[in-house]
Amino acid sequence: MPAARFIDQLNAQIGHELAAHNQYLACAVHYDALTMPQMAAFFYAQALEERSHALMMVRYLLDTDAEVAIPGVEAPVTGFADVVAPVQLALAQERRVSEQINALLRVAREESDFASEQFMQWFIKEQVEEVATMSDLLAVVSRNVDDIEDIEEYVAREQADAGEDPTAPRIAGA
Repeated sequence: MPAARFIDQLNAQIGHELAAHNQYLACAVHYDALTMPQMAAFFYAQALEERSHALMMVRYLLDTDAEVAIPGVEAPVTGFADVVAPVQLALAQERRVSEQINALLRVAREESDFASEQFMQWFIKEQVEEVATMSDLLAVVSRNVDDIEDIEEYVAREQADAGEDPTAPRIAGA
């Protein structure tokens, strides 16, 4: 069984991932209302990805006979001043999640919880990709704030679904 400190923090992280799901859903709705289907689709997909991350964590806890505690989450930000604001928020969120994931890995190491440390490795790699993606998107959106067609073209061209990652942890319920 994972270390007690790790279990507590991973349960908290499940809440963070679900909150990220809700925030990305709110971003998607914002872009959908602006008739920006590529940005909306991108953020709807991001929302599902965050939900999957939470369910990967649930599956790990279940597989290791640890208690799963699904925490409540705060309501997401739903009002945005422009097309840039949701991406700025998303980048800040991904940076915060990276810090949380690093803290989880640190706890696993401090507790000599080798299985949990190995489990967290995939999330470390994932966060590097997420921060890079949002950083690039923010640069494009900021540069093209007055030309949403260029934003939409970029997302259609550059953010195509890469498919499932065969190295990803299993998802509860899948």
